[in-house]
Amino acid sequence: MRIIGRILGGLLLLLVLAIGGASVWFWFKPVGVNNYINKVTIQLAIDSPELLTALGMIDNTPLDFHSGKLADYTKAQDEKSLEKLRKARAGLDKYGPDGLEGQELLSWQITTWFFDDLLRDAEFEYSGYRVNQISGVTVNLPTFLTDTHVIKNEKSVKRYISRINEFGRVLREVKARVEDDRDHGVVPPDFVIEKALAGMQTFIEGGAAENPLVTTLPEKLSKIDGLSEEKQQSYLDQTTSAVETEVIPGYEAMIALFEELLETATHDAGIWRIPNGDAYYAVALKSNTTTDFDANEIHDIGLSEVARIELEADTILVGQGLIEGTVAERVRLLMEDPAQQFPNDDDGRAAMIAFLEELNEELMAKAGDYFITLPPQPLEIVRIPEFSEASAPGGYYNTPALDGSRPGRFYINQKDTADNPKWTLPTLMYHEGAPGHHFQLSTSQLIKNVPFLRKLSPFNAYSEGWALYAERIAKTDMGMYDDDPLGDLGRLQAEMFRAVRLVVDTGMHAKRWSREEAIEYMVSKTGMTEAEVTREIERYTVWPGQATAYKTGQLAILKMRDQAEAALGDEFDLREFHEVVLGNGGMPLGILEGVVEDWIEEQQAAN
Repeated sequence: MRIIGRILGGLLLLLVLAIGGASVWFWFKPVGVNNYINKVTIQLAIDSPELLTALGMIDNTPLDFHSGKLADYTKAQDEKSLEKLRKARAGLDKYGPDGLEGQELLSWQITTWFFDDLLRDAEFEYSGYRVNQISGVTVNLPTFLTDTHVIKNEKSVKRYISRINEFGRVLREVKARVEDDRDHGVVPPDFVIEKALAGMQTFIEGGAAENPLVTTLPEKLSKIDGLSEEKQQSYLDQTTSAVETEVIPGYEAMIALFEELLETATHDAGIWRIPNGDAYYAVALKSNTTTDFDANEIHDIGLSEVARIELEADTILVGQGLIEGTVAERVRLLMEDPAQQFPNDDDGRAAMIAFLEELNEELMAKAGDYFITLPPQPLEIVRIPEFSEASAPGGYYNTPALDGSRPGRFYINQKDTADNPKWTLPTLMYHEGAPGHHFQLSTSQLIKNVPFLRKLSPFNAYSEGWALYAERIAKTDMGMYDDDPLGDLGRLQAEMFRAVRLVVDTGMHAKRWSREEAIEYMVSKTGMTEAEVTREIERYTVWPGQATAYKTGQLAILKMRDQAEAALGDEFDLREFHEVVLGNGGMPLGILEGVVEDWIEEQQAAN
């Protein structure tokens, strides 16, 4: 049920931004399917302050209650949310699908699939690892408070302090949930516990005065017009006190619990290890791929793609004079080439970001030839916060705020610049920025006259499938690698990375591979270091099925494009195809296929 808060939390904000506070109550009337969906998603979203803020804090509106609070993480709240969801899903059947067409029918189909997916997940009350090395409140909330909570005046400072005090309550609530999970047979593997412990210990070492929740505040306070030094110090003292009395004790209690869990934890990696784990993994695959592929089918697709990509990469490597050794071994040589690495210091990190910014400018100069809608929001490229980069991926994207207070952000991991050699960066940029997630998520925010759920793209296979498809069209259509064979090799390495994920995710969670078997296979195929691969494998351990979405989604979009090109021939317009795929927001792949088929029929009729 945690997914409800994470995904639906922004819907209430979207509603007010779209229609204005004075009109809110009109939209509570369930007249028609769109208004019904808006109504029930508001009811589901109302208790999610973090995501209300994540999409842009709004002052002086009826929703301003949220910005000094954090969500309720208790089991009782989850049960209330589940009951709301069941009622919301039952009510959908009164509005469709009979009698609906066009966008209203599409809205009904998408929402029905989404609610059913949440209900399938909710059948497994004890399923995932609530606190781990890469997610959960001990990781997510510090980043939320330092990076997402906007401090622009005294009121927002006071709310920041209020939230830090609330953080202590959240840690106590989540600790109780972890204990309940343990009592029902859900305990993370030993290596996950060890990494989670390391992260928590690092976060509180040095005490309150050295904590990021405190050390990131002075610069923000100094930018508030008219705020005296005395008041700045007062707010800093209040923050330090809140961290000392609420946050650090909460972390210490969680650390003690995890040290206790470690004493009896096993080393098995797959989710099969917990009660009903096999059944839960089947649901996780359906949720993440939005298909009916089972684990064996996904595993076989992965093996086939790995073999194809190896052949293409070998051709480039031979062309560069690299002949001896496996593909992965030769890729490793290039990864270690000093000429391809930025210095691992502040100047090198700045040069890396400047290089990424230049890539973005080059691509955006061409984008209008391949896309009808271009993001009106800017893209900012920044470093992943240092306190979370040790277990973070190579990069990720955060959506822009709808109120304009925050641009889209591509976060790049710069813990060790050698992890991202220059020849690998273009593909990472195209995936996370343009034309990948920045185009996809920004475009979804622009959709008009649809329920607000459709602006959030809560479908992993669609969003990650698009980003991986975007990597490919940067080569095949946009010519971004025409004079850069090593950059193209970086594209293939990134695609190999996603193909291998199909193999190792299903290997661990369905075929009972060990953590070490999965690491060995991934190292042998990608050319990544063992340390990099270990972080990835341990991520797949705590997010079963998530890693299968990328390749599954990309292959589905490529299949749809092939069908459209075959059906339309010379009348096929790539810009219009991209507009159809992006312009309706995120959706399950089967529904997207129907949308594309309808578009093909319309084009044929028009021509």
